[in-house]
Amino acid sequence: MSNETQGRVWLITGCSAGFGREIALAALAAGDQVMATARRPETLAYLARIGGDRVSTAALDVTDPASIDAAVKATLAVFGRVDVLVNNAGYSMLGAVEETSMEQLRGIMEVNFFGTAAVTKAVVPVLREQGSGTIVQMSSLGGRLTFPGMGAYDATKHAIEALSEALSTELAPLGIRVLLVEPGMFRTKMSGSLVIAAENPAYEASSGGVRQMVAGVVGSEPGDPAKGAAAIVEVLAAENPPLRLVLGSDAVDMLRTHHESLLADMTTWETLSRSTEVS
Repeated sequence: MSNETQGRVWLITGCSAGFGREIALAALAAGDQVMATARRPETLAYLARIGGDRVSTAALDVTDPASIDAAVKATLAVFGRVDVLVNNAGYSMLGAVEETSMEQLRGIMEVNFFGTAAVTKAVVPVLREQGSGTIVQMSSLGGRLTFPGMGAYDATKHAIEALSEALSTELAPLGIRVLLVEPGMFRTKMSGSLVIAAENPAYEASSGGVRQMVAGVVGSEPGDPAKGAAAIVEVLAAENPPLRLVLGSDAVDMLRTHHESLLADMTTWETLSRSTEVS
């Protein structure tokens, strides 16, 4: 998806654990160079140690414009270019919409959506000047469908999906590609580090079930983040890459069912839908 298939420069947010760290490791295994970032760069010592001179680290807080600009400048100073941006930083939360405070809703939107947008906007001018590059947006199965109790998190991922789909058509004529990655449940720290809203017993039959499921699945999620990261690296080298890469059998199965349901509803109500045109 970039002009080079080896020796690319990756700028990755949220590299302290999970997908961020595994994507950095996969990029190194492919012979590439990595600027690994996190809010606390001391958490990146492992990557710095094993990556040698092909890894540099920097502090990057996606809610701090000065931090973003400094990390982009550091990447250019060390490696001279950016070939792949991976927007991975973010967090999840659990709670029905009524249970979720406005402060919590604004907080997760600020990090997951506005943070992703800010980093993207900081790097796009670099890619435009180069005339090449790829932006990898770490979305989610929740970016395409929703679950009770996950409305706030899913809303951030739906927003990323919409922004990135528009971005892909804007940047394609400039030689820049966008890849939305949509994982199902993977064995990262995400499930065990949720922000959890105060529970209202009125939602025991809906989001309460999701609360129990998430608590029970921690540490036994079906997806392997190392394999997911390897799949991302593989698709970047594809001649005709997709806009969206679904990761995990759970995600594939649920998305297929979801889209079949959407199509069935539209077909059922198609006559009424079409009847609204001016006669």
